[in-house]
Amino acid sequence: MSTQQLPVVVIGAGPVGLAAATHLVERGIESLVLEAGGSAGAAVREWSHVRLFSTWGEVVDPAAEKLLAPTGWTRPDPATYPSGGDWVKRYLQPLADALGDRVRTRATVTGVSRAGRDRIVDAGREQQPFVVHVEHADGREERILARAVIDASGTWTTPSPAGGSGLPALGEKAAADRITHRVPDLKDPAVRARYAGKRTAVIGSGASAFTALAYLAELAESEDGSGTHAVWLLRRGISGSTFGGGTADQLPARGALGLAAKAAVDDGHADAVTGFRTDAIERDGDGRLVLVGEDGRRLDPVDEVIVLTGFRPDLSFMDELRLGLDERLQAPVALAPLIDPNQHSCGTVHPHGHRELSHPEQGVYLVGMKSYGRAPTFLAMTGYEQVRSVVAAIAGDLDSADRVELTLPETGVCGGAGLFDTPDTQQTDGGGCCAAPEPQLVELAAPAAVGTAAEEAPAGGCCGS
Repeated sequence: MSTQQLPVVVIGAGPVGLAAATHLVERGIESLVLEAGGSAGAAVREWSHVRLFSTWGEVVDPAAEKLLAPTGWTRPDPATYPSGGDWVKRYLQPLADALGDRVRTRATVTGVSRAGRDRIVDAGREQQPFVVHVEHADGREERILARAVIDASGTWTTPSPAGGSGLPALGEKAAADRITHRVPDLKDPAVRARYAGKRTAVIGSGASAFTALAYLAELAESEDGSGTHAVWLLRRGISGSTFGGGTADQLPARGALGLAAKAAVDDGHADAVTGFRTDAIERDGDGRLVLVGEDGRRLDPVDEVIVLTGFRPDLSFMDELRLGLDERLQAPVALAPLIDPNQHSCGTVHPHGHRELSHPEQGVYLVGMKSYGRAPTFLAMTGYEQVRSVVAAIAGDLDSADRVELTLPETGVCGGAGLFDTPDTQQTDGGGCCAAPEPQLVELAAPAAVGTAAEEAPAGGCCGS
């Protein structure tokens, strides 16, 4: 069998992985989607309670819509906002069903290489197919040959730690029973009881942190949530862009989410502590957690900690491939300058496709959230255009592959840890992050319209990764 007769292996049956498989089907190229979870959209199912700040019209891939049409699938109202659960039930699972046996679940990719070639060997390398090692839920191992590999495995399973240095804070692992790296589902009675009436630290400055703050504020105002209070820890300071684009955001729900987080502080449900980089997490005599900053500050004890400091790619199973990754973001070298969160928001990212996503190892592509490495500004529509271009390149249609077109909404949440050591006067204008003033407890004054906007906003805000 020639290499061209082998399937393209897609790692991950999330939104972008399924879109990649759909484009491969449209091109008449055999594909095989390997998903570690028990079902398609496994990661999205874990945040099914969170509402996206992108509309249905922005999270359905056009090629997938064409594949679904003959099955009797009905497209949701493109102007409405799905939750993660809606996205799975009304789009991702039907799409996986339409792809049929091309999607294999409970199949964990443990390694990818060139057949008979480790990363050192040059001779005949590009003529060899890729070999993908898979471990199934029953312990069975399998080796699959592929003509190309599209890694759409995302970053959900590798959240960043609380530690300000990028490493776990001292004591973070020992305190794991009181720490979560997910936005809690406060509609779940057991989860609700965990946070009701408690003091919770929320670490992070992006959409997920906004969501958690809004949820905790709502709990504090409920009958069973009396005494609920949040301590919001930011590694940088608070300025005009801390809460995103507000009413100027071209993704209105994303802007409203930032306003809801601001309202949580203004209404006294959360205290904001700036310039705080967690160095250690200790337990006091009552078993509560005391967060210690790199500057020696010790905060008052908290009962729970929600760490929402972003995600990072798991590159361990790609270690035998020759990847060209930026040393800071762990994104493809040509893509990294376009998505650097110190300079860009979602809307200022230029359209990009197979050329920006290519590596020294020809035929392998990281797409979707994983292609962004540690950058947090990813949108689903970006991933859909990525895989359209990548699949066209695999098919040899370079005219189509190079014709990358994408219009993204401008403004919005400023991501990443930010230039927290840079004076405000040096802040960039292109959606970049803000500098931190001297650490202090911040009281914010909100305009009268903020409360209304927050109340009308959809609850939550995932990028749709």
